[in-house]
Amino acid sequence: MPQSLNLFKPLDLRSVTSRNRIVIPPMCQYSAYEGHLDDWHLVHLGRFATGGAGIVFTEATAVQKSGRITHGCPGLWADSQIAGHARIAQFARRHGAIPAIQLAHAGRKSGMQRPWFGNGPLDQADFARGDMPWPAVGPSAVAIKAGWPLPNVLSEADIDTLIADFAAAAERALSAGYQIAEVHGAHGYLLHSFLSPLSNHRADGYGGSLARRMRLTLEVVGAVRAVWPGHLPLIFRCSAVDGDPAGWQLEDKVALAHEVEALGVDVLDCSSGGISGPATAGGRRQPGF
Repeated sequence: MPQSLNLFKPLDLRSVTSRNRIVIPPMCQYSAYEGHLDDWHLVHLGRFATGGAGIVFTEATAVQKSGRITHGCPGLWADSQIAGHARIAQFARRHGAIPAIQLAHAGRKSGMQRPWFGNGPLDQADFARGDMPWPAVGPSAVAIKAGWPLPNVLSEADIDTLIADFAAAAERALSAGYQIAEVHGAHGYLLHSFLSPLSNHRADGYGGSLARRMRLTLEVVGAVRAVWPGHLPLIFRCSAVDGDPAGWQLEDKVALAHEVEALGVDVLDCSSGGISGPATAGGRRQPGF
């Protein structure tokens, strides 16, 4: 059989077998209401399951209400949100696909405009529509770029709460019927902002050396793996490089890869960039990102 046809062969990840290697990645729709999924998301994701994809990911799902990218992003910070996710997971499984979810916190990029309104910081036009701002957070008081708000610095108590909320969201995802979980650590969102020296200027146990900048990511991954059953796969999404000589480098990514593998991560989902500006447009992009 030609090597290219491996795309259509089954793929085993722990106890989960995907019918092929076609994976529908998390694609933000910016169409949730108060973090809840609805018929839009069922139709959007359901068509990929009926179309034959092996694994279908629900879009970036916030583990805290303040961790949404936009007012239209979904969450799993509350039990009331489980039902909407369960509809999607059950539909995917009925039609032969593996339902997967990406757990995320937008960090410095939380509270942005929906892309069709500008993909930047919220402004007066957004406020008039009812999209009111909330404080963004990050490792340090360093804005994404000029014109963006300064994030509030997460305290160690805030970090403890964040780690617990990642684990709680993973437990809700399991209750909803997802079979694969992915922790989002790319594109300038919260975990990536702790990893990169461009955005992490802390002097405590979560900043400075590579080991300390990796600490939050490893604690989140460990907490999620602890509640995510051992027979189910765990994935980590990463920006392999920042595209800036002063930023996160490939050798840093390799070091992190060894650490997350030791914690029970099965797959690295690699992208790049996003540390400055919107994750989906502009910024430092390299060929093949």
